[in-house]
Amino acid sequence: MLNNKTIVVTGVASGIGAHTAKLLKQQGATVVGLDRNIASENIDKFIQVDLTEQKSIDEAIAQIDGIDGLCNIAGLPPTLDRDMVMTVNFVALRYLTEGLISKMNHGASIVNVASLAGIGWPQSVDAVKDTLDNINFDNVAEFCDKHDVAGPRSYFFSKEALLVWTMRNRWQWRDRGIRMNCVSPGPVDTPILKDFIETLGDRAEEDMKVMDRAGTPEDIAPVIVFLLRDDSAWIRGANIPVDGGMSSHVMEQIHNLA
Repeated sequence: MLNNKTIVVTGVASGIGAHTAKLLKQQGATVVGLDRNIASENIDKFIQVDLTEQKSIDEAIAQIDGIDGLCNIAGLPPTLDRDMVMTVNFVALRYLTEGLISKMNHGASIVNVASLAGIGWPQSVDAVKDTLDNINFDNVAEFCDKHDVAGPRSYFFSKEALLVWTMRNRWQWRDRGIRMNCVSPGPVDTPILKDFIETLGDRAEEDMKVMDRAGTPEDIAPVIVFLLRDDSAWIRGANIPVDGGMSSHVMEQIHNLA
């Protein structure tokens, strides 16, 4: 249970974020919700924030203190502007997280929602490392140009960077008992699923044929909530696929294991 714990949830107005907030409340947590869109259900405190604006994030951070967990769920789909996708899905996520570290209690848990789309990070190691070390709000376009990140690739690259950043920080705050992990959904039936199908076209259709169904927020949120609980404290720097078996299918194909 999460009694007496205060958890921040980004993207709380819809989809996975909204259902995560619901489960957190059911387990006794106090929920601080962050979103660009107004939300009120299953939230004890709501802070409106624009993750494309550093100033807006700073103002949100100033309103938060004494928290036990952070769920980085907000994200943009691959149909939107390249720079916005990269900013929200990685740059802003990292900036918010690092800004909240000093506001976290001992033993806090950070859960990043990545994606099956990040599975190709081993083929992008040099670009990802350069980005992790040097990207910020002011040079997103420069880094996307440098590493040939264009169009829908921005979504994939942002999730690759997020996975590697999570691994890199597995022990970063161990002296305070703060841990970080990832959950990687496959295709999930949320308002942005149509954006993925539109962007990926035939590839998305093939993926959906392999799977028995698209996921739902109800499939993903319980795993996020588990990673916030004290009984998951020894899971650190992990990426947990919640994708109906798609990541295993992809790895089987890549390594010719069929």
